[in-house]
Amino acid sequence: MSIPDFQSVMRPVLEVVRDGAAIPLSALREAIADVFQLTEEERKEQLPSGHQTVINNRVGWSRTYLNKAGLLTIPSKGMVQITDRGRQALANGPARITVAWLKQFPEFADFHTSRPQVTEGQGVMGRAVIESTEATPDEQLADAHQALMQSLAEDLLAQVRAASPIFFEQLVVDLMLAMGYGGSRKEAGKATQATNDDGIDGIINEDKLGLDVIYLQAKRWSNTVHRPEIDKFIGALTRQRARKGVFITTSDFSVGAREAALGLDIKVVLIDGVELARLMVEHNLGVSVKQVYEVKQVDSDYFAGEGRGNLKRIPILLKIKDKLRFYFSMEYLLEYRFAKSEIRTMKSNGRGS
Repeated sequence: MSIPDFQSVMRPVLEVVRDGAAIPLSALREAIADVFQLTEEERKEQLPSGHQTVINNRVGWSRTYLNKAGLLTIPSKGMVQITDRGRQALANGPARITVAWLKQFPEFADFHTSRPQVTEGQGVMGRAVIESTEATPDEQLADAHQALMQSLAEDLLAQVRAASPIFFEQLVVDLMLAMGYGGSRKEAGKATQATNDDGIDGIINEDKLGLDVIYLQAKRWSNTVHRPEIDKFIGALTRQRARKGVFITTSDFSVGAREAALGLDIKVVLIDGVELARLMVEHNLGVSVKQVYEVKQVDSDYFAGEGRGNLKRIPILLKIKDKLRFYFSMEYLLEYRFAKSEIRTMKSNGRGS
């Protein structure tokens, strides 16, 4: 069974807590995973952000939506409990509770409609993401980010393909530097000069110490790279007794070309146009930050003990601070008096001689 969307989780959440006892959110998550008979892999599947599992995120948002609609209450941190309205929903509600059904409750309607509305400039893509109710807000944000990244990569690749061959060669150097290869820009520029081997465009240090080198081939092509080009590159690497090579193109590699790079004693990495654009974005090459959105969460440590625990410790810390100040001031005073006494003794001895 696949991982359910967060709306499909809502009624099962109510059923798990229907007896009225408050249970931990962690127990609720585990129970929902059992209800849907999720495999170990499905339970561990992460959101694109890598910060949370998909099922935990969907159970969490189901709890939030049910709480905003008054069907669940959160009696204390990390706990979940059903309300009378929640019991009525189990008795009289639909087999599948949805966002649309929850909108009948004024509290939830106010919560749901308070979100930013789609503007004219956001277009169809933005409207589809925001109005999607199958995905949680976290997933909607991830989907929107992925769509923006894909559009950016396509625009970036178009710019690279339109650039001159000389610019493309410099781009390859800049990318290798951004990924940590080649040492300094000056050294990298020298290292990528032609090698007089028609199968190799340049050589660059693998590390700043130059303990190993990587041989490069860069093709600013629009046509697919086929096996003969890869075979020629491998042959050139063999003649140089090289162990590592990178073949970069703005187009794509045929199946035969990719197969040619496998199962060799030489390590050959193929970077096509899509991967090239991805690496440029990842290493901030040829791109700049347009906007930054911060996603924040409640700092539970701040509210530990309703904040009083930290306040209670303040007088104690002040007392310790005062004692330390007194100790060091007394020590300083004793040292000062001792030094003054020594000076007097020395002066006295000096007068007596």
